[in-house]
Amino acid sequence: MDLQDQLKNLFPDHTPEPSDDNDSEEHGIWMQDAPIICKYEKRKGKPITILEGYTGASEDFKLLAKDIKTALSVGGSFKEDKIIIQGDYRDKIMQILKNKGFKVKRVGG
Repeated sequence: MDLQDQLKNLFPDHTPEPSDDNDSEEHGIWMQDAPIICKYEKRKGKPITILEGYTGASEDFKLLAKDIKTALSVGGSFKEDKIIIQGDYRDKIMQILKNKGFKVKRVGG
């Protein structure tokens, strides 16, 4: 017996209310008003794309990092509230984030 069945047994007259969360997506990622900063750097001679400025929970930002890495089939990491993607994928990342409903600001060349 799972939790839903137990709750139905305890409260048989209760009907759950539908929730209208405008701030969440299919994964439950929190949307913010301020734009996410997308910038390009070179470290040890190799290009990287850095995303920063997300004000939600770090777990949501990790989910977003995983979605981006999977969509682009590239490597990357999540460190110090920044997503670091290997390679210069600013345009593609900005398009992915805009499709998800985020505001994105491009910084640098």
